[in-house]
Amino acid sequence: MHFPKILVAPLDWGLGHATRCIPVINELVSRHCCVWLAAGGSGLQLLRNEFPELPFLSLKGYDIFYHNTKSNFKWTIAKQIPKIAASIKREHNWLKKVMDDHHFDVIISDNRYGLYSKKALSVFITHQVNITTGMGNLADKLLQQINYRYIKKFDECWIPDFEGPQNLAGKLSHPSVLPPHTKYIGALSRFKKKEGKKKYDLVIILSGPEPRRTIFEQLVLNELETYNGKTLLVRGVVNGSNALNTVTRAEVVDFLSSDELNTVIEQSMWVICRSGYTSVMDLVQLEHKAILVPTPGQPEQEYLAQWLHQNQIFYTSTEASFSLQRTLREATGFPFRFAAFQPFLSGYKTHIDRLLQKLKLI
Repeated sequence: MHFPKILVAPLDWGLGHATRCIPVINELVSRHCCVWLAAGGSGLQLLRNEFPELPFLSLKGYDIFYHNTKSNFKWTIAKQIPKIAASIKREHNWLKKVMDDHHFDVIISDNRYGLYSKKALSVFITHQVNITTGMGNLADKLLQQINYRYIKKFDECWIPDFEGPQNLAGKLSHPSVLPPHTKYIGALSRFKKKEGKKKYDLVIILSGPEPRRTIFEQLVLNELETYNGKTLLVRGVVNGSNALNTVTRAEVVDFLSSDELNTVIEQSMWVICRSGYTSVMDLVQLEHKAILVPTPGQPEQEYLAQWLHQNQIFYTSTEASFSLQRTLREATGFPFRFAAFQPFLSGYKTHIDRLLQKLKLI
């Protein structure tokens, strides 16, 4: 019997791309597929921790750096577009060599634009078919054209969101015209609902690129000085090299595995985190109340926060106006409308099944 050989490769911008691939990997493994993983940096380390039994290929990341001020964020990214284009070309050439050695049947790429091959079924995962640049409509339209040009090289495009007006990503995932072969697959979450007693009043989960992660961490630590509730601070530091230099009454951990993080969220009354899309999907899966604080100057997170607040899914606050006591008080009466999404959360499993069936027909 032939077991499909599948390569799963997430982008290295933060941990979100790697973590949202976890349910896809689990589903493929449960269907007896021969799954290989390709990643670099902290994403590789995270997936090694989650799947120590799976074979890995080291894949160089895009090495994007970020500015520490909001006003310079979009221009910092714009200046690196040539480097991003070179990275896409490099990873495509890397895949050509890998295909000669390993002969994968399927390539599943989470936002890695160069990982497509004529020798395999190629799937591209993204929630941003409309990329918000923060530099105006003309720049957004130009980037969308480039985005679609790459996506069309893949056999399928999977959008981890819900089709129709009740969705999580708004215009980011619902453009007026979709790329060909696009499918909405529902939310991708590594978490499962668990029953358990509440242990924490508040769990704060830090994430994202430096130096913004550290800036928000310091803001949170200052706010915790006058907060008396039982708090767990998850710093989001995978390698432990960035030591905490402040004493706090909160319980502090650098990093938690998926199962550990799943548990502590369920044990908490409130969660505070960035409005990264993977965090949004995880919290919807758990139907958990949260306050989202977008990374300043990051258009995607700022738009998501606005969309989710307006649609009464999550309460949000800007970093500039964040006050722990006041924000918790204001969020108490927020609707947190999760119920509409629950029947469709496992939709991705159907699309994995269809992909494997498609593979049998080739």
